[in-house]
Amino acid sequence: MNNLLLFAQAGLEGLSQPWHWSVSGLALALIVFLLTWMGRKFGISSSFEAMCTLGGAGRKIPYFKVDLAGKSWLLFLVIGTILGGVIAGEFLPSPAPVDISDATVAFLEEKGMSYPASDSSGRGFIPTTIFNWTNTAGIIAALAGGFLVGFGARYGRGCTSGHAITGMAHLQLPSLLTVIGFFIGGLVTTHLVLPWLLQFLVGDLA
Repeated sequence: MNNLLLFAQAGLEGLSQPWHWSVSGLALALIVFLLTWMGRKFGISSSFEAMCTLGGAGRKIPYFKVDLAGKSWLLFLVIGTILGGVIAGEFLPSPAPVDISDATVAFLEEKGMSYPASDSSGRGFIPTTIFNWTNTAGIIAALAGGFLVGFGARYGRGCTSGHAITGMAHLQLPSLLTVIGFFIGGLVTTHLVLPWLLQFLVGDLA
């Protein structure tokens, strides 16, 4: 019995260690292969349609009159993704710090914002001094960003996972152009929009 407990403990410690990036790559490749074999397309943003349909939006907006029978698998995928994240974050947290480049830390400090190395949650993925319930500017930025991501994903008929993973794997030209647009938008945002946005957010804290 003791040996079994030691084996289980060692297994949990192994799972909580940072995994090599190739593990995620192989897992995604397997998922895309299986979904293609079943005639499905991997993507998360289309689940928004199904959720809105479940909420009754189709009664007033024809766009949300979606056949839920063909979307049920996607809802289970989203639920599984959320549950997997909760289990990994709460029960299998990695002891290693988040690997943020020194250049990013220096950039944030230059804009008057310290990277949360001593974040009480131990995660440190986002600057909690900005994105918290007491910072109005942070709340507005989070809501605006969420709206733009959701609107853009559906207006572009696919999110990053749909175009960059499924679309590119299927050699779709529209997906290739969309991914190029993702990178251009990311570069413009990082070098032009983000410095101004951080000044706005940090200024709200002063």
